[in-house]
Amino acid sequence: MGVYGAGLATALGSAVSFLVMLTHFASRKNMLRLVKPKRLARKLWKIAVTGFSSFFVDMAMGILTVLFNRQIMQYLGSDALAIYGPIINVSTFVQCCAYSVGQASQPIISTNFGAGKEARIRETLRYALWTVVFFDVFWTAPSVACPNLYIRIFMSPTETILAMAPAIIRTYAISFLLLPFNIFSTYYFQAILQPKAAFIVSVARGLVISGALILMLPLLAGADSLWFAMPITELVTAVYAAACIRRYTARLDAKAA
Repeated sequence: MGVYGAGLATALGSAVSFLVMLTHFASRKNMLRLVKPKRLARKLWKIAVTGFSSFFVDMAMGILTVLFNRQIMQYLGSDALAIYGPIINVSTFVQCCAYSVGQASQPIISTNFGAGKEARIRETLRYALWTVVFFDVFWTAPSVACPNLYIRIFMSPTETILAMAPAIIRTYAISFLLLPFNIFSTYYFQAILQPKAAFIVSVARGLVISGALILMLPLLAGADSLWFAMPITELVTAVYAAACIRRYTARLDAKAA
């Protein structure tokens, strides 16, 4: 069935996942009931504002990929673009790991936030951050130690590509040290109803800082500096995210006291 079959499989996979999750609402374990909504427009707006940062993380990935493709072809050529393909594939895996931490911890944090149980929020945050550290090391270490492994997995490389890839992948992979933390932070801010911080992290990381660096670094520091765009972006974003997490978590502790 070719490409049509691949698209059909993707759609069917989503449908099956939806149906499997839907069975929960027909089970005895379900504690949710449909009720007539009040002030629906206001609530929908609040949901949209709170959840926008998660939406933007995915949307920005497509925008950045286009920007990178254009800049790579303009300054570095087709061999570098070929190397970028495996890099973005691995980066997607790293992001998915970050999603897993955020999506697993968010309902626990938000439930305890609503219940006013700040100690449980801090405990969940601690577990989540240690999991983030694990994924940081899990993806960065092999990227630095054996970068050509990714090239061989995702493509049939030429000798030129194998010679170019290690320096490029090792530079870009520095961003994997902070990427999971930055994405997790947006889920944390959403869970404690701090949509402004979540918005700033997602937009700064996903478009403003990253986009500016992708466009400006090759002009200011040469073509090869393009690969430092994401490491610098993740570092700047992580500084802000860490400060916000510390500030808002301290407020929760003060409230509990």
